Amino acid sequence: MPAAPNVVTRFPPSPTGFLHIGGARTALFNYLYARHHGGTFLLRIEDTDRERSTQPAIEAIIEGMKWLELNWDNNDKIYLQSEHMPRHAAVANEMLANGHAYKCFCTPQELEEMRNHQKANGLPMRYDGRWRDKDPKDAPAGAPFVVRLKAPLTGETTIKDHVRGIVTVQNSQLDDMVLLRSDGTPTYMLSVVVDDNDMGVNTVIRGDDHFTNTFRQVQILKAMNWNIPEYAHIPLIHGSDGQKMSKRHGALGVDEYRKMGYLPEAIRNYLLRLGWSHGDDEIIPDAKAVEWFNLEHIVSSPAKFDYMKLDSVNAHYMREMDDTKLAQTVAARLSEATGTAPDVAQTAILAKGMAGLKQRAKTLKDLTESAAFYVTPRPLPMNDGAKKILSADAKAMLAALRTLLSDLADFSATSIEASIKDFAGQHGKKLGDYAQPLRAALSGSNVSPPIFEVASILGKPETLGRMDDVLK
Repeated sequence: MPAAPNVVTRFPPSPTGFLHIGGARTALFNYLYARHHGGTFLLRIEDTDRERSTQPAIEAIIEGMKWLELNWDNNDKIYLQSEHMPRHAAVANEMLANGHAYKCFCTPQELEEMRNHQKANGLPMRYDGRWRDKDPKDAPAGAPFVVRLKAPLTGETTIKDHVRGIVTVQNSQLDDMVLLRSDGTPTYMLSVVVDDNDMGVNTVIRGDDHFTNTFRQVQILKAMNWNIPEYAHIPLIHGSDGQKMSKRHGALGVDEYRKMGYLPEAIRNYLLRLGWSHGDDEIIPDAKAVEWFNLEHIVSSPAKFDYMKLDSVNAHYMREMDDTKLAQTVAARLSEATGTAPDVAQTAILAKGMAGLKQRAKTLKDLTESAAFYVTPRPLPMNDGAKKILSADAKAMLAALRTLLSDLADFSATSIEASIKDFAGQHGKKLGDYAQPLRAALSGSNVSPPIFEVASILGKPETLGRMDDVLK
């Protein structure tokens, strides 16, 4: 038996804006399917809309893909669709020559009248084929024209889709779409088909909103006697309320999710579960995602975007992350926020503090905000809760603690807690009576990780220094 063809998928974003979350999921599904089969995953920038395509958008898409670690196999050269427009036009002219396309000389006014007539009479809104069998010589000399596909008028077109199943459309429902505009430039519908063929794409995984396009694009493939790819059309992502995705639901650029503090591995995991499942598994590491991914388990109904679930997945990956690596990530975010990068010693302190901090955080933003006190220059600013704690009586207890801690040889969390507990008992107090003023002095807040752990991580000199700042 001949060897199965190498699976080739592609992600073809249009650079008219950011890489949004729905596009990222499409890219992920294409990436995973190619990797699962040991195939090829390609990136194509569909920039033929010259008025709306921008270089910053191209760069944002590339950066978004890199941040998500969806590495494509042609990354030594970005495939720009605009560079291949002559090839697209050549295919249209070849179809014109072999009778699969024709010149249409309809004026804009004629097309408008056609649409108005169809609308008034309840007819389908499509080109009526009036130039389909006319001789181009009948057109006025020098009249502008478009090139249209001469689609079959009878029979049917059947698509075997891995999500929708087998779907058949009568060819009479399809019209003769434009292949070349009057200025000679190719249309999106033509360019996509030609590029997929020339790039060797044999599996097209894309959004459900492209499904009706597929039947028209297949007509081009058949006219050119090209191979028809496998298709899988993914249902769109809706908001948690079931409505069409909007910014309030999370229809944001990938870079916004980075800014909000989500990890790329968490985004990948969450997007995988938006419309695809593997039993009841919620946490699916990358290796398992590649091993398990298939097209058959893509669900046929729209997925619902839920920030609470994304937060839960992100929190899991932060807890699993190596503390040193996590501290370096937090340090980088602190540098972005303050303009001052924590030094090596401060980053080491952050690493020690991660275990106590990451259990409560949902995002890197949360974690960075809660970790900032470890490396904030003295004297620490005090929030309202800390100010309320640091009454005159509290400062008196803090002064007593300062003497106790300065004499402590073992500055581990266990030793600090035991010493303060014993000290509190000797003075008829509870451990918390001393812990709260210490928390305020060391963190600048009324909320922190276990304060004896904080003191140990800061070390004796810094702990005593922060206490001195409050006692001045």
